[in-house]
Amino acid sequence: MRVISLSTLKAFWDNRPGYQDAREPCLAWYRQVVVADWATPSAVKADFGNASILKDGRVVFNIAGNKYRVVVWINYPYRVLYVRFIGTHRQYDAIDAQTI
Repeated sequence: MRVISLSTLKAFWDNRPGYQDAREPCLAWYRQVVVADWATPSAVKADFGNASILKDGRVVFNIAGNKYRVVVWINYPYRVLYVRFIGTHRQYDAIDAQTI
């Protein structure tokens, strides 16, 4: 999978001192995603059983033992994953994952 954009993840832990602990779990998630070849939502679930599949290509991943959430939009035919949001559970609860 091609991930767009790693800079969104980096900005999360670089620009917010309280979230430095997200760096390694996010990079581990990223390393697993870039070698994946997901053609369907079920392929995502096979690799990440705790991922939440939403409608219209949206997927929510729990990172760092469910401390953080990453919302992505996946274009399955082109194998491209767009990072739409990263934040804590509280921050996630304040957004609409379907529209962000």
